[in-house]
Formats: sequence, structure tokens, C-alpha cells
Amino acid sequence: MKRLLVYLKPYWKMVILAPLLMVIEVVCDLSQPTLLAKIVDDGIAKGDIDLIIRTGLLMVGVAFIGMIGGVGCTIASSIASQGFGADLRSAVFRKIQSFSFSNLDRFKPSTLITRLTNDITQLQQLVLMSLRIVVRAPLLFLGGILMAVSINSRLSTILFIAIPLQIIAFLYLMKKGFPLFTIMQQKIDRVNAVIRENLAGIRVVKAFVREDMEKSRFNSANEDLMNTSIRAFMPIITLMPFIMLVMNLSVVAVLWFGGLLVARENMHVGEIMAFINYLTQILFSLMMIGNIFIFISRASASAKRVSEVLDTEVDIENPANPDTNPITEGEVIFEDVSFSYDGTGEDPVLEDVSFTAYPGETVAIIGTTGSGKSTLVSLIPRLYDVTRGRILIDGRDVREIDIDILRSSISIVLQETILFSGTIKENILWGNEFATDEEVIEIAKIAQAHDFIMSFPDGYDTQIGQRGVDLSGGQKQRIAIARALIKKPVILILDDCTSAVDLATERRILRGLKSISRCTTFIIAQRISTVMNADKILVLDDGRLIAQGTHSELLVTCPIYQDIYKSQIGEEAVIDA
Repeated sequence: MKRLLVYLKPYWKMVILAPLLMVIEVVCDLSQPTLLAKIVDDGIAKGDIDLIIRTGLLMVGVAFIGMIGGVGCTIASSIASQGFGADLRSAVFRKIQSFSFSNLDRFKPSTLITRLTNDITQLQQLVLMSLRIVVRAPLLFLGGILMAVSINSRLSTILFIAIPLQIIAFLYLMKKGFPLFTIMQQKIDRVNAVIRENLAGIRVVKAFVREDMEKSRFNSANEDLMNTSIRAFMPIITLMPFIMLVMNLSVVAVLWFGGLLVARENMHVGEIMAFINYLTQILFSLMMIGNIFIFISRASASAKRVSEVLDTEVDIENPANPDTNPITEGEVIFEDVSFSYDGTGEDPVLEDVSFTAYPGETVAIIGTTGSGKSTLVSLIPRLYDVTRGRILIDGRDVREIDIDILRSSISIVLQETILFSGTIKENILWGNEFATDEEVIEIAKIAQAHDFIMSFPDGYDTQIGQRGVDLSGGQKQRIAIARALIKKPVILILDDCTSAVDLATERRILRGLKSISRCTTFIIAQRISTVMNADKILVLDDGRLIAQGTHSELLVTCPIYQDIYKSQIGEEAVIDA
């Protein structure tokens, strides 16, 4: 939790002001029972109406001052807690944005959403309580004891019996509750995961008529969360009657023994009333302290989860003195590159890959499923870092180039097409926010997207839903290609991004790519027709580069390439070639 207190620093004035205002409220609250005793013993008992009026008006004035202190404390603590929550949420979001793909592989999207929302809300509430109740409860507790002892030290013996009983009860609650609160946050992660998967794949669910199965999955996760929450709060529920019993028995004891003291004329009735008020304040403040500790137990679990994100070491960062020279040529060299997701070199996804892509070349990558094609191209913009070997761009190791300069020179269309809610034009401008309308249209034509965009009533201003759910797979792919091209990259990576378009459209897209620039282009494809005209074809199998060359060369020298060609084009075509 200490790690997160730095986010309260900008609000230090409110952090100081809130407790001071709460002190005013507590002092006013502690003075009220004494003033009430004065009215009863010196006013009512002696028939002094003037004293009753003066003291009553004083009580009203004190109550008003206390109200000002309480309202001021609430305002100051709310400003501090809301600001703390907003800044912490922003810091966690920025941290997530800085994560490499390896870092993101550690956290599921559902748990990151929970940490950004529910966990930070718990911490925000803790700050609010800390600036109000954490100040109020101890002051009321200690002040009440002092005032009660000053009224009658013998009667105060009751307090020193009731207080330890409540403390024991709250210690039991903390011991039982903390582990369950940690589990409860994990159960919230699970519920969020099921909801997210279901909403993202709702069309698949309906297509396969799996609504009942998804309802069952959600009910299972939801009931699991409910049962864990019940177990976490059950100690509180079961012990609360015991705490109230202790409080009520304490009041009865005060009335009993206090009545005996009044009968012996060792106390006054007003003092009994004041003592009961102080007793109630003491035990209620102790209950508040217990509730705070229970809430701290839950917030501690959230603090640990938030800190885990903030403390995650980003494994891909700029070097101490990055190379800030722009990338102009686009020559890409792989030198004995190996990669494994755990970073240890064991169970490598790629092993000893070496090749050169010269400026302006189109390099196609083909291979069996799971051969490492997508992983290979992900290493170029440092979405992952190589485990062994190195990658050079324009003769410079990518790990020495400034990350922003590196990635701003590379456009990538990933295998999964992701669009964002907004207009089609806004999605294309993601690649270059300064592009003109004419440039957007020109690029959309090259990506074979212009015609279908203009078929919509609003054209480029057509609103699309989140992740482009309003568009077909081929339409989304073409918008994503336009988004990549408008960036005018030096290196272009297309990761199987034409799989949802027909062959004729694909050919027009590839011809368009050749016509607009001389960027170095990497194309991953499953169709042999897509790679046939590439300047160089890389054949991967089980993480190894087993062959490279032109289409005609590989038909002669590479059995795996021959098998892929036969399966798609036919054996006669191999003979003719």
C-alpha cells in the first residue's frame, strides 16, 4: 500500500485539511454529552430555565460548528480520494500501454480490466475512509474514554471489560477475512473473463446455438463469486450480533451500577446520561475501527494486485542512449535469430533463422500452422525481443534504435483485424492523423476499400461499432490495410491479412502495393497464389528456416513448398512449372 501513497502527493493540502476538519467535528461531538448533563443536573433539577436556554443554544452552536467540520472533511477527503483514484488509474493504464507482448501474455485482459476498475475503486474508498473514519474513530474512542473516566472512574471499569471483547472479535474477523477477500477479487476476474468472451463472440455463440452453455458458464462463475463473497463476509455477519450484545449489555451495566451510585448520591442522573452517550460513542467508534480493518483487509488484496501491474518490469524499453537516426532504406537482416516465449531459449519457437530482405523487396513467408511465421515478423518492430542472435535494420540492431522511431517506420496488419468504434475515416487516420481527405481516398482505393465505403449512405463518415462488428471480415481487412498504408512506412508487414478477401481483390491489393512505394514488404499468407510473385519466399517448418528463394527455385529444391503447391494448385501444375 505504501507504494501507492505517492499518488496522494498532489492532494496533500486536502489530505491535511480533512483530518483537521474532522478533529473539529469530533471535539464538538465529545462536548455534547457534557453539555446535556449540565442541562439535566444544573438546569432541569434546579429549575434554572435561563441555564437550560443558554446551554441549549450553546449545544446548537456547537452542533453547527461540528456540522461545518464534518461537511468540510467530506469535501476535502472526496477531492483527495477521487483525485488519487483518477491518477492511479491513469498510471496503471499508462503502464499497460508500455507493456511488451511478453508482459501482456502474463495478464489476461479480464484481470487487467478488474484491476483498473474494481481494485482501484476499493483503494479509492479506502483513502476516503482513511481521511474521515480513520481520523474520527480513534479520536472519538480515546476522547470518549477520557471523558467517561473523568465522569466516574469506578463506572469506567465496564469499558475495560467490553473493549477487549470487541477487539478480540475484530482480530478474528481480520484473520478469517483477508485470504477470502484476495480470492474474491480473483473470482471477479473470472466473471469479467466470461462476460468479455461472450460479448466478443456473441455471433459465434448464436451461430452454434450455444446460449445455454454460455449461460451455464456465466452462472457457474457468478455463483462461485457469490459463494466466495458470502464466505468472506460470513464472519462479519455472524459476529455482528455478538458485538451488539456486548454494547447493549454494557449500557445495561452502566444503568444498573450507575443507578446504585445515584441512589447513594455518588453520581447525578445527568452524568449517567452523559456516561451512556460516551459509552455508545466509544463502542461505536471501536466498531468503526473494526470495519476499517476489515475494509483494509479487502483493499490490501486490491493494492497487491494493482502494485503487481505497476511493479512489472517492462522487458522491452529504450536503451540508455538510443539511436535516433531515422530509418530510410528498410533493409532487414536476421542473423542466427532464435526466440522462445519464456526468454530462456528452451522450447524455441524460432531457431537459428538467418536471411536478408533488401530495400524494396517483397518477402513472402509460408509454412505449416505453428511454424513461427507470425512470431518472426513480430520481432522486427520489437513486439518481442530475440532470445539469441540479432535483427538489423539499415545495419543497426533494432534493440539500439529508439522504439518510437523504429515503430513509426513500420506498419503492421496483424492476423486478427482490430478496428475501433468511430468512423471509417477515423480508423484509417489511425495510421496518420495528419493525412488529407484526398490521401485517405487514394489509399482506400489501393486497399480496394473505396467502393464498398462509398456504398454506405455516410461514406467515410459511416460509424462502425466496436471492433468493426458492422463490417464483414474482408471489409475490415481492407480498412486495416488502408490504415497501415497511409502511414507511408519504410517496412510493411502483412500477417495473413487478405485471407477474407477473394483472389481477384487480393491481386489488385498486391498490385497496388507495388505501385505506391518501394517499402520493404513482408507478407505472411496461406495461399500459394499470394506468394508466387514475391522477390523472396521463406519456408518455415517447426521454427526453422528450411528454404528460401523464388517461387520457381523452391518448386525445384523444397519438398515442403512442393507439397503446399500441389495441395492448392495441383500436381500437374508442378510438372508444368
